[in-house]
Amino acid sequence: MKAKETEPELLEECPALLLLLSLLLLPLGLPVLGAPPRLICDSRVLERYILEAKEAENVTVGYGEGCSFSENITVPDTKVNFYAWKRMEIEQQAVEVWQGLALLSEAILRGQGLLANSSQPSEILQLHVDKAISSLRSLTSLLRALGAQKEAISFPEATASAAPLRTFTVDTLCKLFRIYSNFLRGKLKLYTGEACRRGDR
Repeated sequence: MKAKETEPELLEECPALLLLLSLLLLPLGLPVLGAPPRLICDSRVLERYILEAKEAENVTVGYGEGCSFSENITVPDTKVNFYAWKRMEIEQQAVEVWQGLALLSEAILRGQGLLANSSQPSEILQLHVDKAISSLRSLTSLLRALGAQKEAISFPEATASAAPLRTFTVDTLCKLFRIYSNFLRGKLKLYTGEACRRGDR
């Protein structure tokens, strides 16, 4: 009679279950036994966050003036010069992505505070903001596991040679979520794709 499988053995034999557990527990800051350190290299993981960001953007479009902020919020510029990006060292890309992710996290936290203090805060909008904050924390953990933070801080010459992070301001939640969505689909996806390819060599 076959012995009952232990939890680690079950997870190893069911990669889909491992992926699901990882996605559920990452926002809570909880480690998953046997989870791969390069989980973000699974395209389904990043696509899940991109879809959530796009959904939030689409929802907020319908609110019009209802999602306006009482002050402007600084966000990273998500435009990508693909020629210049491809010529950048991976460490320089890591610096730009890490700084952009940090600023974006601050922006959404600030947006959460402004939304909570508005005269008629929408529960739907608050839900999407809360999900975005949780997702950004998860993405930060995933990038740290991939080595983005280490690359960004361990190479001072990359930081010194990197151009200052370009920023601008937004005044609505819809615009903030558009930046969030564009950042994930642009610089973050480009960086993780290259970092994962290098890790496979």
